[in-house]
Amino acid sequence: MASSRNSSSSNLPEKVAAQLRRVLAPGAHLLLGLSGGVDSVVLLAVLAALAAPMQFSLRALHVNHGISPNARRWADFCADLCRRFGVPLQTVAVDLTPLLSLGPEAAARRARYEVLAREDADFVVLAHHRDDQAETLLLQLLRGAGPAGLAAMPAERSLFGSRARALRPLLAVSRADIEGFARERGLDWIEDESNADTRRQRNFLRHRVLPLVLEQYPAAHETIARAAAHLGEAVAMLDDLARLDTAALEREGALDAIALRGLGAARAKNVLRFACAARGAPPPPAARLEEFWRQLASARAEAALCVDLPQWQLRRHAGLVYLEPRRAPLPRQFCAPWNGESALPLLALGGVLRFKPEEGRGLSVGRLGQAPVSVRLRRGGERLRPDCRRPRRTLKNLLQERRIPPWRRARLPLVYCGEELVCAPGIAEDCGWQAAPGEAGLIVTWEPMGPA
Repeated sequence: MASSRNSSSSNLPEKVAAQLRRVLAPGAHLLLGLSGGVDSVVLLAVLAALAAPMQFSLRALHVNHGISPNARRWADFCADLCRRFGVPLQTVAVDLTPLLSLGPEAAARRARYEVLAREDADFVVLAHHRDDQAETLLLQLLRGAGPAGLAAMPAERSLFGSRARALRPLLAVSRADIEGFARERGLDWIEDESNADTRRQRNFLRHRVLPLVLEQYPAAHETIARAAAHLGEAVAMLDDLARLDTAALEREGALDAIALRGLGAARAKNVLRFACAARGAPPPPAARLEEFWRQLASARAEAALCVDLPQWQLRRHAGLVYLEPRRAPLPRQFCAPWNGESALPLLALGGVLRFKPEEGRGLSVGRLGQAPVSVRLRRGGERLRPDCRRPRRTLKNLLQERRIPPWRRARLPLVYCGEELVCAPGIAEDCGWQAAPGEAGLIVTWEPMGPA
C-alpha cells in the first residue's frame, strides 16, 4: 500500500503535465491562485518545474481576505515561497464587507474569483483536487442542485468577464497523494485553522461524514468524482441543446416568448439557465425559474411579466423575453458633461457612452464645438428630426418603433448640445447635427453594463 501511495504521488507531475498538454500552446501565460495551503504549494512546485520545458510563463497571485488573524503571516509565507521558486507573486487585499451577506466562505470565494478574473492571463490555474470534487458534489446534492451543480467543478471553464480560462489540473489527484508529494519533496505549507471548524458545511462533510462513508466504501472519493464527471458530460449536452434552442429563439437580443413557451417546461428552463450563465448571472433559483415559467405558460400573450432573480430580472414585453440586470433607482436629476472623452462611464445609469470617430457619419464634430455638450435623461416631450426631408418626430415614437422596452427607454442617455437634443444613441441623430460627407463625425453608442 505504501509503495502504491508513493507511486501515485511521484506520478503527480506527469498527471499535471498531461492536463496542461491538452490546452496549452507554447508561450501561454499562467496565473496560479496561491493560498499557501498544501494543494496550491504542490501545484506551484510542479508548475515551476514544468514552465521551461513546456514553454509557458508562470506567476502567482495570493488574495488576502483579512478574515484570519494569521492572514498577514500567510501572505509573507507565499512571498518567501515564490522567491524560492523564482515565480513572480502579486498579493491583493480585499474588503469582504459588501459581500458578507453571502456568508464568510461564499464572500471570500466571490472576492477571490473577482480578483483572479481581472488579471491578464491565458489560464487561471486552481488547485482543487479529487477529494474537493467529491465534497462539492455531496454539498450540491444536499442543497438540491440540478445537473450543473452536481457536475461540481469542471477541469476547464471560462471565467466570465475575463479572457482567461480556469484550469484545474489536480482534479484527478487525491488529497493523500498531494500531501505525500509535499512530504517527499520537503515542502512546507500553512494550515488554515478554519478548515477544522465543523460548523462549516464542507468541513462537517470532510471530518464527520466522509470518514464514515470511507469505512464502508474506501474508493468513495474516486467514485463520487467519477459521477461528477458523468454529470458534466450530461450538462455539456444540455448546453448544446440550449445553444440550438437559443439560436432558433433569438430576436432583437431577446427570446421569442411564444416559441419559448412551445419548447415545454424542461427545455424552456434549460434555455433560461443557459442565458443566465452566458450573461454571467448567478444560477437562477429553481423556485424563481418555475414561477417565471408558470406565468409565461398561463398569462395572456400580451401581458407584461417580471420575476426577480439574484441581481437580475426575467421580463416579458411585446412578445419577447429579456434577461435584464436589476438596477439601482434612477437619480431624480441627471446631467453629465461630455468633454471629448471616447468613453464616458455613467454608473448611475448602468453603462458606458462611447464616441467613435468616423468620417461623414454620426454627429458633426464641428457643430458640437458650438456649445457645451451634456448627457441627460428623458423628461417627456422630446423631439428629433432624423431626416431633414420629413417632419420632427417624438422620441417616444422613435423608441416604440425600435421596440425598445420601457425600462430601457427610461435609462437611455440623451446627448444635448446647449439646450438642444442632438442624439438618442443607437436610435437617431437630429439631421441638423449630422456630419456631412467628408466631415469629421462621431458615432455615439450606449453600452449597458451588468447589475448596478
